[in-house]
Amino acid sequence: MQAGIIGLGLIGGSLGLALRETGMFKRILGLDNNEIHLQQALSLGLVDEGVELDEIKLCDVIFLAIPVEAILKTLPKLTGIAPHTTIIDLGSTKHLISQNIPQEIRKNFVCAHPMSGTENFGPKAAFKELLAHHIIVLTDLEQSGEFQAAMAKEIFVSLKMNIIKMDSKSHDNHAAFISHLPHIISYAIANTVLSQQNPKDILALAGGGFKSMVRIAKSSPIMWSDIAKQNKNELLKSLDFFQKELDFATSLIKEEKWEELAKWMEKANSLYEIF
Repeated sequence: MQAGIIGLGLIGGSLGLALRETGMFKRILGLDNNEIHLQQALSLGLVDEGVELDEIKLCDVIFLAIPVEAILKTLPKLTGIAPHTTIIDLGSTKHLISQNIPQEIRKNFVCAHPMSGTENFGPKAAFKELLAHHIIVLTDLEQSGEFQAAMAKEIFVSLKMNIIKMDSKSHDNHAAFISHLPHIISYAIANTVLSQQNPKDILALAGGGFKSMVRIAKSSPIMWSDIAKQNKNELLKSLDFFQKELDFATSLIKEEKWEELAKWMEKANSLYEIF
């Protein structure tokens, strides 16, 4: 079998390395519109060969590891594939993508979201252990063909990923809280410090807590603005809930209600009882 990966950044590049380890595919082909990224991917051995879309469409399995807006633009170009071909998108939003898959290739398609990543991006950020032992969410699986669903499961099991199935609307709701909202908050914290008169003086004091909070503010602005666009409604809901908690904490501090503030913090501690 041959695999084709469209997008050779952190996710696509790491996938290429991990797929090579499984031995499932004789060749792994890659496509990236950024020529520098493509050359880096080839030199790093993330894929065997860089090809055009027509050759990617001949692969047995095609992975879409590009920003979610680019996925939408690519979907109409994937028609005309063989009946057995499996297409797997790896976008961080799922409902809009699922809704826009051309009917001709809907059975070929599996909507997936690997819950793994780092704050770095591009081919040089890729490493083969990125996906192993992380969750992969498969959505709207009942709309995929039986063969394609089974193929996707086999691939992700071989990658040592933990499969969770749900509908795309639920995915986007949950992802807003545990992924999309934290990124917006991280960007906001970083910009709050940068907006001060002497940000360098402030950052000179930065310790582990601050660094942990702003680590993901290094993430790709293109990728995350696309995610915010596609999951706008769910993200706004999560931001509204967050704003209410922030306003509540602000009021407790203003009114010097320290015992209540401690109880509010104590409630937050209980989150770790669920993990």
